[in-house]
Amino acid sequence: MASAARALDMIDVTPAFTAVDAAAYQARFEGVAAQDMLADLIAGELKGRIAAVSSFGAESAVLLHMVAQVNRDVPVIFTNTQKMFGETLAYRDELSERLGFTDLRVYRPDPRLLADKDATGLRWSYDPDGCCDLRKVEPLRRALAPFDAWISGRKGFQSGTRTALPRFEEDEGRLKLNPLADWDKARLDAYFEEHDLPRHPLEAQGYLSIGCAPCTSKVQPGEDPRAGRWRGWDKVECGIHVPEKPGEEPVF
Repeated sequence: MASAARALDMIDVTPAFTAVDAAAYQARFEGVAAQDMLADLIAGELKGRIAAVSSFGAESAVLLHMVAQVNRDVPVIFTNTQKMFGETLAYRDELSERLGFTDLRVYRPDPRLLADKDATGLRWSYDPDGCCDLRKVEPLRRALAPFDAWISGRKGFQSGTRTALPRFEEDEGRLKLNPLADWDKARLDAYFEEHDLPRHPLEAQGYLSIGCAPCTSKVQPGEDPRAGRWRGWDKVECGIHVPEKPGEEPVF
């Protein structure tokens, strides 16, 4: 007796979102307040499909507070590069507890990759791009594997390479949200005050953009907030984000 043909397992490699989808979201939420946009998407079509990614840096509390106001069960992803300031780790714990998040996910570099490519722990000093790839990009890629969308805290005012930042982007087949893309420093400060949010302890010392300890320095008056990152190197992003070209409109 002939048996039925065995059904082959198929892996769906279709991206969850495309650049066309990002453009549609950009148009759909044009002029909608960041809080309302997040509430609509987190509780709506992206429910269970989205995570918030946070560095727990100088301005992170604003976006995290907005997310917590909608749903404290949204996963919050933090990549501990193992080169972080101790103040950042303490701030992460304080802020997560205060806002009531139930699903903080901490990802670290793959120890086997570190042993192979950064055994001395000094790669940051001669190859910052390679260091970021090992300690930030690879762990975040693992962290985002279960999700179709993620929330970023990038803002257009932070540097000249972010001035054209849109609110929605396609990123490796996922939808990336930049809810605060058009917020300036005054607006962020007002939000901190209105909601009595704690500041990162290093901000008062002149660290306006806070990454890994070896590659973060104080910002001087008149500099972009991110001028203290990778000072002396021709580098403006860690590799998680593709820098926008100044004065150029985003392409969708």
